[in-house]
Amino acid sequence: MSAEATTPVPVTADAVPRRHVPELLAIAVAFALAAASFLHFGVGARGFISALFVVVLVLLSVIDIEQGLLPNRIVLPAAGVILALQLVFFPDQALEWIVATVGAGLFFLIAYLSYRAGLGLGDVKFAMLLGAGLGKGVVLGIFLGMFAAGIGGLVIIGRQGLDARKQTMPLGPFLALGAVISLFFSGSDFVSF
Repeated sequence: MSAEATTPVPVTADAVPRRHVPELLAIAVAFALAAASFLHFGVGARGFISALFVVVLVLLSVIDIEQGLLPNRIVLPAAGVILALQLVFFPDQALEWIVATVGAGLFFLIAYLSYRAGLGLGDVKFAMLLGAGLGKGVVLGIFLGMFAAGIGGLVIIGRQGLDARKQTMPLGPFLALGAVISLFFSGSDFVSF
């Protein structure tokens, strides 16, 4: 055995540890959220678009947890399809869908340009997907997602100490959580816009 084989490889503080999400869990969550969409919004355009939206959110969350990225080949087509469906089936809300999509993307783009170490361009495009899927509910979705991410960050710091501040964590799953809560509760008596 050579000395090179036994030398440990240094791991930087900001390296993302490999995580695995059980496939059955991801499928179960996606199915449950899609079913909840149809139960909440009915078997129609709103239910179908919402079910598609939440399934894509679960898929992207799993990829972000496991690989630390939100792939363009999924995010951009999904945002385009969901925005197009919203415009076709709900043309009276066209301005809302477009402003929410562009506005959420711009909000995250400004944050990305201000502090590149904190966000990736995948998060910017993901915000556009959230705007397309939530309309004006994207404000609540982003707020809840960022709040959840803050709590997650505090938990990591509490467990690993202040050096954990240099670690990265995937933002997509937290934003997806906020989006799902906003999807089901925006416009309700619980949360009214």
